[in-house]
Amino acid sequence: MEWHEVDRQTGREWEREDGHAVIRLRQTARGDWAVTYDRLEQAGDGSAYERVEVGSEDAALTRVEEFKERTASVEAEP
Repeated sequence: MEWHEVDRQTGREWEREDGHAVIRLRQTARGDWAVTYDRLEQAGDGSAYERVEVGSEDAALTRVEEFKERTASVEAEP
């Protein structure tokens, strides 16, 4: 499923095309980077929530891609 970046004042956000999942990226007050993955109960693959903090924006963007790929691999399963 496709992901689309959405403009937000509080950080970057990607929404899955079906609207049932969101990935958020923001810098914390300590200077670390927080990435959250939030999938609604209504999603065909069920609800999920995960949050990680990493030390750099590059590492955070890598986690964003990992969350997107994880969703793609779940969709590919029979």
